[in-house]
Amino acid sequence: MTTSAGNNDARLTRSLEYRDLLAYGLAYIAPVAPLSTLGFVWEASGGLIALAYLLGAICMYFTAKSYAVMTEVVPSAGSVYGIARHCLGTFPGFIAGWMILLDYLLIPSLIFLLMSVGMGTLIPQIDRASWIIILVTIAILINWFGVIVTSRVNLLSVIAQFLIVLTLFILGFYALYHGHGTGLTLKPFYSSELFSVGKIFSATSICVLSYLGFDAISTLAEEVKSTDKKIVGRAIINVLLISGVLFVLITWVLGCLMQGVSIDDPATAIFALTAQRFGPGFAVALAWLLAITVGFTNALPMQIGVARVLFAMGRDRQLPAVFVTLHKKHRTPYVAMLFSTALSLAIALALRNDIDVLASFVNFGALSAFLFLHVSVLVHMGWKQRSKQYFSHWCVPIAGIAVVLMVFSGMAPMAIKLGAIWLTIGLVYGLFLRARQRVELAV
Repeated sequence: MTTSAGNNDARLTRSLEYRDLLAYGLAYIAPVAPLSTLGFVWEASGGLIALAYLLGAICMYFTAKSYAVMTEVVPSAGSVYGIARHCLGTFPGFIAGWMILLDYLLIPSLIFLLMSVGMGTLIPQIDRASWIIILVTIAILINWFGVIVTSRVNLLSVIAQFLIVLTLFILGFYALYHGHGTGLTLKPFYSSELFSVGKIFSATSICVLSYLGFDAISTLAEEVKSTDKKIVGRAIINVLLISGVLFVLITWVLGCLMQGVSIDDPATAIFALTAQRFGPGFAVALAWLLAITVGFTNALPMQIGVARVLFAMGRDRQLPAVFVTLHKKHRTPYVAMLFSTALSLAIALALRNDIDVLASFVNFGALSAFLFLHVSVLVHMGWKQRSKQYFSHWCVPIAGIAVVLMVFSGMAPMAIKLGAIWLTIGLVYGLFLRARQRVELAV
């Protein structure tokens, strides 16, 4: 029934096209992502929500560009793990993989948790923990049948989410035109009485979370049909561009509408906003639409991404070899997927009342891995290859490093502490692997 690490057939099936990569990346990010974090970013930014999302997109551009550069060099299922391993060496590669796992393992937990909040408002008779279990079960059942099935579900989900955001944008613009909120002004971008560098840094660190996902496209590099080495990088850049424009526009309109709206719980801010501006019926309808189009599908690409990283690290004997086991029919690393799903479920249940802490913790893993990515570009393309492409191979990674450090400065102290603990565990485990000569493999 399975293919294990002991065989030479531990290869993923090349079945994806460019549109599948776009659908995967957009489904991972989710066009409706700003709706879930609206209240948190609003509070953190002091009302400058559109500015925070704009800065978040600019910050992530440098990382997307570095990914685009390196996926041409290292088309690996392991994402930044494979890139850092190739460019920096085995031990740094392991640490990069360890840190991106923190992002990929926890972000499904966050999505399950956010969606359980929405479902709980619709059907309060079912508690948050039960909704988490239901959402996890549906996600694993869909992903079980392979990446092609998942990509089709992703495409339908993305189309539905674009329609939701477009409808909300039109209704919001109509409401502003008729005098609700502040009217359509630039206040969500800048206001002298609201602007604070510290608040904007904090808000941007939350917004970065909404953009995470374009990087996960690189985990599918071994499953792309095309021999064009630029296809993955092109998909990464375009997914970020589409998401950035969409997020800034929708938060601009919603930011203008938010003025004067009473919010009790930042996790349900979008429902409070729509109820007070468009009527309670619309808020309920939005909650149902988000539940159907996002709640039951948004974690699908996330499960795929983390399973591919576990697969790649298991193939290189950095993690237990059982993670390389492939399903004979569907050619999916199903053991890695089952393990990551079980872990995500446990974390979501444990932190179901601490959404903000979990969100910050996710960012720590992603940002740490991005540092390895930018250093990889500098070392491999800049230093080793003596590249003359100064913008792509020198300026972009240097700016990317500066941006990552800036966002780190705005993170919650608890997230820094927990992230440091994860890093320490990774260093100890990495040294153990080195002592067992399991990191000194060909790269």
